[in-house]
Amino acid sequence: MSTDNATRSQRSVRLDQEQAAAGSWLESAQRPAAWVARIVVLVLAAMLVHLLFTSPSLQWGVVREYFTGREVLLGVVRTIELTFAAMVVGVVLGAVLALMRLSRSTLISGAASLYIWFFRGTPLLVQIIFWFNLSSFIPTLSLGIPFGPSFVSADVNSLVTPFVAAVLGLGLNEGAYMSEIVRAGITSVDPGQSEAAHALGMTPSWTMRRIVLPQAMRIIIPPTGNQAIGMLKSSSLVSVIAMAELLYSVQTIYARTFQTIPLLLVASIWYLVLTTVLSWGQYYLERHFNRGSSRGLPPTPMARLQARWGTLSGRTTT
Repeated sequence: MSTDNATRSQRSVRLDQEQAAAGSWLESAQRPAAWVARIVVLVLAAMLVHLLFTSPSLQWGVVREYFTGREVLLGVVRTIELTFAAMVVGVVLGAVLALMRLSRSTLISGAASLYIWFFRGTPLLVQIIFWFNLSSFIPTLSLGIPFGPSFVSADVNSLVTPFVAAVLGLGLNEGAYMSEIVRAGITSVDPGQSEAAHALGMTPSWTMRRIVLPQAMRIIIPPTGNQAIGMLKSSSLVSVIAMAELLYSVQTIYARTFQTIPLLLVASIWYLVLTTVLSWGQYYLERHFNRGSSRGLPPTPMARLQARWGTLSGRTTT
Protein backbone atom coordinates (compact mmCIF):
# COMPACT_ATOMS: atom_id res chain seq x y z
CA MET A 1 0.00 0.00 0.00
CA SER A 2 2.82 2.38 0.90
CA THR A 3 4.58 1.58 -2.40
CA ASP A 4 1.43 2.47 -4.37
CA ASN A 5 1.06 5.74 -2.50
CA ALA A 6 4.69 6.63 -3.15
CA THR A 7 4.27 5.83 -6.83
CA ARG A 8 1.16 7.99 -7.04
CA SER A 9 2.86 10.89 -5.30
CA GLN A 10 5.83 10.62 -7.65
CA ARG A 11 3.47 10.66 -10.65
CA SER A 12 1.64 13.69 -9.32
CA VAL A 13 4.90 15.51 -8.68
CA ARG A 14 6.14 14.65 -12.17
CA LEU A 15 2.83 15.83 -13.67
CA ASP A 16 3.04 19.11 -11.77
CA GLN A 17 6.58 19.62 -13.00
CA GLU A 18 5.56 18.94 -16.59
CA GLN A 19 2.65 21.37 -16.32
CA ALA A 20 4.88 24.03 -14.79
CA ALA A 21 7.45 23.52 -17.54
CA ALA A 22 4.75 23.73 -20.22
CA GLY A 23 3.32 26.86 -18.61
CA SER A 24 6.71 28.56 -18.44
CA TRP A 25 7.44 27.61 -22.06
CA LEU A 26 4.06 28.98 -23.17
CA GLU A 27 4.63 32.18 -21.24
CA SER A 28 8.10 32.63 -22.74
CA ALA A 29 6.67 31.94 -26.21
CA GLN A 30 3.91 34.50 -25.71
CA ARG A 31 6.24 37.32 -24.67
CA PRO A 32 7.66 38.01 -28.17
CA ALA A 33 4.19 37.84 -29.70
CA ALA A 34 2.88 40.27 -27.10
CA TRP A 35 5.70 42.71 -27.79
CA VAL A 36 5.11 42.45 -31.54
CA ALA A 37 1.40 43.16 -31.00
CA ARG A 38 2.23 46.20 -28.84
CA ILE A 39 4.61 47.56 -31.47
CA VAL A 40 2.03 47.09 -34.25
CA VAL A 41 -0.66 48.87 -32.20
CA LEU A 42 1.67 51.76 -31.37
CA VAL A 43 2.73 52.17 -35.00
CA LEU A 44 -0.87 52.16 -36.21
CA ALA A 45 -1.86 54.66 -33.51
CA ALA A 46 1.03 56.93 -34.48
CA MET A 47 0.03 56.74 -38.15
CA LEU A 48 -3.56 57.64 -37.26
CA VAL A 49 -2.50 60.62 -35.13
CA HIS A 50 -0.16 61.80 -37.88
CA LEU A 51 -2.98 61.55 -40.43
CA LEU A 52 -5.41 63.46 -38.22
CA PHE A 53 -3.04 66.36 -37.62
CA THR A 54 -1.39 66.61 -41.03
CA SER A 55 -4.20 65.90 -43.49
CA PRO A 56 -5.09 69.16 -45.29
CA SER A 57 -8.67 68.03 -45.97
CA LEU A 58 -9.63 67.97 -42.27
CA GLN A 59 -9.12 71.74 -41.79
CA TRP A 60 -9.09 71.87 -38.00
CA GLY A 61 -9.50 75.62 -38.09
CA VAL A 62 -12.89 75.17 -39.75
CA VAL A 63 -13.77 72.51 -37.18
CA ARG A 64 -12.99 74.92 -34.31
CA GLU A 65 -14.98 77.68 -36.00
CA TYR A 66 -18.19 75.70 -36.46
CA PHE A 67 -18.00 73.38 -33.43
CA THR A 68 -19.69 75.96 -31.19
CA GLY A 69 -21.53 77.76 -33.97
CA ARG A 70 -25.12 78.76 -33.31
CA GLU A 71 -26.59 76.58 -36.06
CA VAL A 72 -24.65 73.52 -34.90
CA LEU A 73 -25.57 74.07 -31.24
CA LEU A 74 -29.24 74.35 -32.15
CA GLY A 75 -28.89 71.05 -33.99
CA VAL A 76 -27.30 69.48 -30.91
CA VAL A 77 -30.17 70.67 -28.73
CA ARG A 78 -32.74 69.33 -31.17
CA THR A 79 -30.92 65.98 -31.30
CA ILE A 80 -31.05 65.75 -27.49
CA GLU A 81 -34.75 66.63 -27.51
CA LEU A 82 -35.48 63.99 -30.14
CA THR A 83 -33.53 61.33 -28.27
CA PHE A 84 -35.23 62.10 -24.96
CA ALA A 85 -38.76 62.28 -26.38
CA ALA A 86 -38.36 59.14 -28.48
CA MET A 87 -36.89 57.16 -25.57
CA VAL A 88 -39.73 58.22 -23.27
CA VAL A 89 -42.27 57.05 -25.87
CA GLY A 90 -40.29 53.86 -26.48
CA VAL A 91 -39.83 52.93 -22.80
CA VAL A 92 -43.47 53.58 -21.84
CA LEU A 93 -44.80 51.82 -24.90
CA GLY A 94 -42.33 48.97 -24.45
CA ALA A 95 -43.45 48.41 -20.85
CA VAL A 96 -47.11 48.31 -21.91
CA LEU A 97 -46.37 45.94 -24.78
CA ALA A 98 -44.32 43.67 -22.51
CA LEU A 99 -47.20 43.38 -20.05
CA MET A 100 -49.54 42.69 -22.97
CA ARG A 101 -47.21 39.94 -24.22
CA LEU A 102 -47.30 38.35 -20.76
CA SER A 103 -51.10 38.55 -20.56
CA ARG A 104 -53.12 35.34 -20.48
CA SER A 105 -55.52 36.78 -23.03
CA THR A 106 -54.75 35.48 -26.50
CA LEU A 107 -56.21 38.61 -28.10
CA ILE A 108 -54.09 41.02 -26.05
CA SER A 109 -50.92 38.96 -26.38
CA GLY A 110 -51.51 38.50 -30.12
CA ALA A 111 -52.06 42.24 -30.67
CA ALA A 112 -48.76 43.02 -28.93
CA SER A 113 -46.95 40.35 -30.93
CA LEU A 114 -48.39 41.74 -34.17
CA TYR A 115 -47.21 45.24 -33.29
CA ILE A 116 -43.70 44.02 -32.48
CA TRP A 117 -43.56 41.94 -35.65
CA PHE A 118 -44.52 44.88 -37.87
CA PHE A 119 -42.31 47.59 -36.36
CA ARG A 120 -39.27 45.35 -36.06
CA GLY A 121 -39.77 44.00 -39.56
CA THR A 122 -39.89 47.30 -41.45
CA PRO A 123 -36.93 49.72 -41.77
CA LEU A 124 -36.84 52.68 -39.42
CA LEU A 125 -36.19 55.08 -42.30
CA VAL A 126 -39.33 53.87 -44.08
CA GLN A 127 -41.37 54.44 -40.92
CA ILE A 128 -40.07 57.99 -40.50
CA ILE A 129 -40.92 58.86 -44.11
CA PHE A 130 -44.38 57.28 -43.69
CA TRP A 131 -45.23 59.37 -40.63
CA PHE A 132 -43.98 62.50 -42.38
CA ASN A 133 -46.34 61.78 -45.29
CA LEU A 134 -49.23 60.61 -43.13
CA SER A 135 -51.50 63.33 -44.51
CA SER A 136 -51.41 61.60 -47.91
CA PHE A 137 -52.91 58.51 -46.27
CA ILE A 138 -55.16 60.12 -43.63
CA PRO A 139 -56.00 63.74 -44.55
CA THR A 140 -57.98 64.48 -41.38
CA LEU A 141 -58.19 63.08 -37.87
CA SER A 142 -61.61 63.02 -36.27
CA LEU A 143 -62.91 62.19 -32.80
CA GLY A 144 -66.41 60.81 -32.47
CA ILE A 145 -68.53 57.67 -32.56
CA PRO A 146 -66.87 54.79 -34.49
CA PHE A 147 -68.47 54.45 -37.94
CA GLY A 148 -70.73 57.36 -36.98
CA PRO A 149 -70.67 61.13 -36.72
CA SER A 150 -67.47 62.93 -35.63
CA PHE A 151 -67.40 65.72 -33.08
CA VAL A 152 -63.89 67.13 -33.55
CA SER A 153 -61.65 66.97 -36.63
CA ALA A 154 -58.23 68.37 -37.46
CA ASP A 155 -55.94 68.57 -40.44
CA VAL A 156 -53.20 65.94 -40.23
CA ASN A 157 -50.79 68.08 -42.23
CA SER A 158 -50.86 70.75 -39.54
CA LEU A 159 -50.71 68.26 -36.65
CA VAL A 160 -47.87 66.05 -37.85
CA THR A 161 -44.97 68.49 -38.03
CA PRO A 162 -41.45 67.23 -38.84
CA PHE A 163 -40.70 67.03 -35.11
CA VAL A 164 -43.87 65.02 -34.39
CA ALA A 165 -43.18 62.74 -37.35
CA ALA A 166 -39.63 62.17 -36.10
CA VAL A 167 -40.76 61.37 -32.56
CA LEU A 168 -43.47 59.02 -33.84
CA GLY A 169 -41.09 57.23 -36.18
CA LEU A 170 -38.32 56.86 -33.62
CA GLY A 171 -40.50 56.26 -30.55
CA LEU A 172 -42.94 53.73 -32.00
CA ASN A 173 -40.08 51.75 -33.50
CA GLU A 174 -38.18 51.85 -30.23
CA GLY A 175 -41.23 50.58 -28.35
CA ALA A 176 -41.08 47.30 -30.26
CA TYR A 177 -37.49 46.67 -29.15
CA MET A 178 -38.00 47.92 -25.60
CA SER A 179 -40.93 45.55 -25.13
CA GLU A 180 -38.64 42.55 -25.59
CA ILE A 181 -36.06 44.05 -23.22
CA VAL A 182 -38.67 44.68 -20.52
CA ARG A 183 -40.22 41.26 -21.03
CA ALA A 184 -36.82 39.60 -20.67
CA GLY A 185 -36.23 41.51 -17.43
CA ILE A 186 -39.61 40.54 -15.99
CA THR A 187 -39.29 36.86 -16.88
CA SER A 188 -35.79 36.75 -15.35
CA VAL A 189 -37.25 37.30 -11.86
CA ASP A 190 -37.91 34.10 -9.94
CA PRO A 191 -41.67 33.31 -10.05
CA GLY A 192 -41.47 32.45 -6.37
CA GLN A 193 -41.11 36.16 -5.63
CA SER A 194 -44.55 36.87 -7.08
CA GLU A 195 -46.06 33.84 -5.39
CA ALA A 196 -44.72 34.94 -2.03
CA ALA A 197 -46.05 38.47 -2.58
CA HIS A 198 -49.50 37.13 -3.49
CA ALA A 199 -49.45 34.92 -0.38
CA LEU A 200 -48.88 38.06 1.68
CA GLY A 201 -51.98 39.62 0.15
CA MET A 202 -50.32 41.98 -2.35
CA THR A 203 -52.26 42.74 -5.52
CA PRO A 204 -50.76 41.84 -8.91
CA SER A 205 -50.13 45.49 -9.81
CA TRP A 206 -48.53 46.20 -6.44
CA THR A 207 -46.41 43.07 -6.77
CA MET A 208 -45.23 44.18 -10.21
CA ARG A 209 -44.29 47.68 -9.02
CA ARG A 210 -42.71 46.78 -5.67
CA ILE A 211 -41.28 43.31 -6.14
CA VAL A 212 -40.78 42.33 -9.77
CA LEU A 213 -39.73 45.56 -11.54
CA PRO A 214 -37.03 46.62 -9.01
CA GLN A 215 -35.33 43.24 -9.51
CA ALA A 216 -35.90 43.24 -13.26
CA MET A 217 -34.20 46.63 -13.61
CA ARG A 218 -30.80 44.94 -13.28
CA ILE A 219 -31.52 43.15 -16.54
CA ILE A 220 -33.38 46.03 -18.20
CA ILE A 221 -30.93 48.91 -17.63
CA PRO A 222 -27.85 47.73 -19.65
CA PRO A 223 -29.68 47.06 -22.95
CA THR A 224 -31.83 50.16 -22.42
CA GLY A 225 -28.66 52.23 -22.17
CA ASN A 226 -27.46 50.71 -25.43
CA GLN A 227 -30.81 51.53 -27.02
CA ALA A 228 -30.54 55.15 -25.84
CA ILE A 229 -27.09 55.46 -27.43
CA GLY A 230 -28.43 53.86 -30.59
CA MET A 231 -31.39 56.26 -30.54
CA LEU A 232 -29.02 59.22 -30.33
CA LYS A 233 -27.30 58.08 -33.52
CA SER A 234 -30.51 56.94 -35.23
CA SER A 235 -31.92 60.45 -34.79
CA SER A 236 -29.68 61.46 -37.71
CA LEU A 237 -32.10 59.58 -40.00
CA VAL A 238 -34.70 62.31 -39.58
CA SER A 239 -32.51 64.59 -41.68
CA VAL A 240 -34.33 63.09 -44.69
CA ILE A 241 -37.51 64.93 -43.64
CA ALA A 242 -35.66 68.26 -43.25
CA MET A 243 -35.65 68.02 -39.45
CA ALA A 244 -33.05 70.51 -38.19
CA GLU A 245 -31.12 68.13 -35.92
CA LEU A 246 -27.31 67.88 -35.76
CA LEU A 247 -26.64 66.14 -39.07
CA TYR A 248 -29.12 68.26 -41.02
CA SER A 249 -27.64 71.44 -39.54
CA VAL A 250 -24.17 70.37 -40.61
CA GLN A 251 -25.44 69.44 -44.06
CA THR A 252 -27.00 72.86 -44.58
CA ILE A 253 -23.68 74.49 -43.67
CA TYR A 254 -21.46 72.46 -45.97
CA ALA A 255 -24.00 72.81 -48.77
CA ARG A 256 -23.17 76.53 -48.67
CA THR A 257 -19.44 76.39 -47.92
CA PHE A 258 -18.50 73.09 -49.65
CA GLN A 259 -16.42 72.16 -46.58
CA THR A 260 -17.88 68.67 -46.29
CA ILE A 261 -15.18 66.76 -44.40
CA PRO A 262 -14.60 69.36 -41.61
CA LEU A 263 -18.34 69.74 -41.00
CA LEU A 264 -18.86 65.98 -40.88
CA LEU A 265 -16.00 65.88 -38.38
CA VAL A 266 -17.83 68.47 -36.28
CA ALA A 267 -20.94 66.26 -36.23
CA SER A 268 -18.88 63.16 -35.40
CA ILE A 269 -17.17 64.85 -32.44
CA TRP A 270 -20.51 66.04 -31.06
CA TYR A 271 -21.98 62.53 -31.39
CA LEU A 272 -18.96 61.13 -29.56
CA VAL A 273 -19.37 63.69 -26.75
CA LEU A 274 -23.06 62.90 -26.34
CA THR A 275 -22.60 59.13 -26.43
CA THR A 276 -19.83 59.44 -23.84
CA VAL A 277 -22.18 61.31 -21.50
CA LEU A 278 -24.88 58.67 -22.01
CA SER A 279 -22.37 55.88 -21.37
CA TRP A 280 -21.33 57.45 -18.07
CA GLY A 281 -24.96 57.87 -17.06
CA GLN A 282 -25.67 54.24 -17.92
CA TYR A 283 -22.68 53.12 -15.84
CA TYR A 284 -23.79 54.88 -12.67
CA LEU A 285 -27.42 53.86 -13.20
CA GLU A 286 -26.32 50.23 -13.37
CA ARG A 287 -24.38 50.68 -10.13
CA HIS A 288 -27.48 52.10 -8.48
CA PHE A 289 -29.70 49.14 -9.36
CA ASN A 290 -26.96 46.59 -8.63
CA ARG A 291 -26.76 47.62 -5.00
CA GLY A 292 -27.58 44.77 -2.66
CA SER A 293 -26.73 42.07 -5.18
CA SER A 294 -24.45 39.20 -4.28
CA ARG A 295 -21.85 40.42 -6.72
CA GLY A 296 -19.71 43.28 -5.50
CA LEU A 297 -19.91 46.63 -7.24
CA PRO A 298 -16.97 47.37 -9.54
CA PRO A 299 -14.89 50.47 -8.80
CA THR A 300 -15.84 53.67 -10.52
CA PRO A 301 -13.63 55.04 -13.33
CA MET A 302 -12.30 57.74 -10.99
CA ALA A 303 -11.43 55.10 -8.38
CA ARG A 304 -9.61 53.07 -11.04
CA LEU A 305 -7.62 56.13 -12.13
CA GLN A 306 -6.72 56.96 -8.55
CA ALA A 307 -5.63 53.38 -7.89
CA ARG A 308 -3.59 53.31 -11.09
CA TRP A 309 -1.99 56.64 -10.29
CA GLY A 310 -1.19 55.43 -6.77
CA THR A 311 0.48 52.33 -8.19
CA LEU A 312 2.57 54.32 -10.65
CA SER A 313 3.58 56.91 -8.05
CA GLY A 314 4.54 54.10 -5.67
CA ARG A 315 6.77 52.57 -8.30
CA THR A 316 8.48 55.89 -9.04
CA THR A 317 9.20 56.63 -5.37
CA THR A 318 10.69 53.21 -4.76
